[in-house]
Amino acid sequence: MTQAACTLLPNLAEIEEAAGIVYAGMAPTPQLCWPLLSQALGAEVWVKHENHAPTGAFKVRGGMVYLHRLAQQQPQSHGVISATRGNHGQSVGLAARRFGMAATIVVPEGNSREKNAAMRALGVELVEHGSEFQESREHAQQLAAQRQLHMIPSFHRDLVAGVSTYWMELFAAQPELDLVLVPIGQGSGMCGAVAARNALGLKTRIIGVVSAHALAYKLSFEAGSKIESPVSTRIADGVACRVPDQASLEVMLSQVDEVIAVSDDEVMDAMKLAYIATHNVAEGAGACAIAAALQIRGRLRGRKIGVTLSGGNVDHDVFARVLMRAAPVADTLLAPAQVLTLPQDGQRRTA
Repeated sequence: MTQAACTLLPNLAEIEEAAGIVYAGMAPTPQLCWPLLSQALGAEVWVKHENHAPTGAFKVRGGMVYLHRLAQQQPQSHGVISATRGNHGQSVGLAARRFGMAATIVVPEGNSREKNAAMRALGVELVEHGSEFQESREHAQQLAAQRQLHMIPSFHRDLVAGVSTYWMELFAAQPELDLVLVPIGQGSGMCGAVAARNALGLKTRIIGVVSAHALAYKLSFEAGSKIESPVSTRIADGVACRVPDQASLEVMLSQVDEVIAVSDDEVMDAMKLAYIATHNVAEGAGACAIAAALQIRGRLRGRKIGVTLSGGNVDHDVFARVLMRAAPVADTLLAPAQVLTLPQDGQRRTA
């Protein structure tokens, strides 16, 4: 492991300690191999169902660990603030309520209505500002200074330690995975996969997945340094990153094998496939790993792979439109059964 990874990522002891905090608030999520999905991809596909977490997404694990340690280290804190497109905000809201803290969350204007409602239900003060995540984050930093609130970053060692616990569950259950596909928003999920793999001494390849309409991490990975890129995805808000986080980028450059970009159409195809094959709801970012597997399925034949269904928080009207659109691979699974004509009694053979 490189020096960057050693410095930035939690080790086995830290992940195990984080697991104790996480499991005080939730049960492990399942990893399941769905026959129809494996048939569609031509590989043995294990799905890690973080959509079954208490907030419907993997982020909750990091929030619980971060806020637990903050409550211990800064019990005098007036409250916390962060920026999100939804899942990180729900994580902060649930954890803040658990530890008796006030939470303020800044989201972009036009954010998911149902994610906003879920955050409000957790007791957060919701502030809408900016046209995309980076503008929301900068506003949150300003509010943190004005109101003397603790600013929770999008990437932090404690957040990664919490997120690593779900990858530990998957790798412990299926240690012989050839590769895993990991969506990249601000990098905690990807870094969690790296940390868990390294902690267990596995050789599993890690492939990052970004939106083709939010290419910052892919361009930065290919250039070897941070590159900003505009965001225009209409469906994968959880990976709508314009400015990469420097720490997670350093981990990616040394530990990730490849980064794949998936279009909005590919993501919607994957959302529909996930529902038909598993009857689980995947939000856009939550379906990115399956979308990437569909894109490279020719390379996956006969292999054993892991994909994370990292979140299922999609607005119902958006999901309804996704299910109604044509999606060739998913629709092929629903081809009518072959009808065989049975012989009449007089045509049956006699023994």
